[in-house]
Amino acid sequence: MSSPERAILEVMDELPDHESFHNLDMVFESLTTLRPRTLSALLHSCRKIKVTRLFFVFAERHNHQRRKRLDPQEFNLGSGDRALVKGGRIHPRYRIMVPKEFAITEAADGA
Repeated sequence: MSSPERAILEVMDELPDHESFHNLDMVFESLTTLRPRTLSALLHSCRKIKVTRLFFVFAERHNHQRRKRLDPQEFNLGSGDRALVKGGRIHPRYRIMVPKEFAITEAADGA
């Protein structure tokens, strides 16, 4: 059985074909006990740029404390834009196409 940290990354890999953004959003919101060291190790070893970028999209969306202990610049986020869903928007910081409501950040709102 996967740890909660690994399980959430595994579910992110299922987007959008086998899981919905809404369901993952609801689950991610309740994950307040994830361990930053474990997340860091998993994100460093993760080979899927999509998963790493999505983790930071959701972590910022929910302003979880663990996000403050993980610097996105320390992880391989690849280069260039990634298209994940049709009709969405490119997240301004993580350059991945997500549903419109997931691409909104405080910095983007103020611009």
